[in-house]
Amino acid sequence: MLELPELPYGRGALEPHISEETLEYHYGKHHNAYVMNGNILLKSANIQVMKVEDLIRKSYAEHRLRPLFNNVSQHWNHLHFWNWMKPGGGGTDLPERLAKKINSDLGSFESFAKEFVQKGFTQFGSGWVWLSWAQGRLVVESTPNGENPLTLGHYPLLGCDVWEHSYYIDYRNDRRAYLESFLENLVNWDYVAERLDSAI
Repeated sequence: MLELPELPYGRGALEPHISEETLEYHYGKHHNAYVMNGNILLKSANIQVMKVEDLIRKSYAEHRLRPLFNNVSQHWNHLHFWNWMKPGGGGTDLPERLAKKINSDLGSFESFAKEFVQKGFTQFGSGWVWLSWAQGRLVVESTPNGENPLTLGHYPLLGCDVWEHSYYIDYRNDRRAYLESFLENLVNWDYVAERLDSAI
C-alpha cells in the first residue's frame, strides 16, 4: 500500500518561494489523492507487493494499468520532490562531485540551469523537468503528465513539478520565474548528490 509521508519541513518553511497555502493544496490534497487513488487501483489490480519503482515500470508497460501508473508515478515523483527542496536551498554551492559532473557533462552550472529552466518552461501542458543519469552521463529532460525518467530506463537525480497547481498560487502563470526560483532558492543539492552516488 502507498503511504503519504510526513514532509521533511513545516508547511511554511519554504516561504516566500513556495507558500504554505501552496503546500496545503499540493501536498495535502494532490499528493494525498495520488496515494488514495493509487491504493484503490492497486487493490483492484490484485498485484503482488513490489517496489514502487518496479510498479511504475510494470504499470507503464501494460495499457490496462495506465490509471494505476498515473497515480503511482505521481506518488513517486512527489516522494522525491519534497526532498529535492529545503529551506535555504538552491544557489550554486553544490557538493564538489556533483558540480564536477555537471561541468563535465553539461558544460557548466549556468548551461545546466538555462537548459533546465527552458525545458521546464516549454513542457507543453502538465509535466516535469529532470536532471537524470542516462547511459553514464547527466542529461536534462522533460516528461508529460506524471511520467518520469524511470520509464525510459534513466535514473532521476532532480525533478521539478511544472503542473500549474505547483506554482499558480505563488507565481500565477509565470512558470519561468517559478523554475528560476526553484534553482536559486529551494534545491537540496545534497539530496541530488546522494542520488548521483547511488546512480554511479
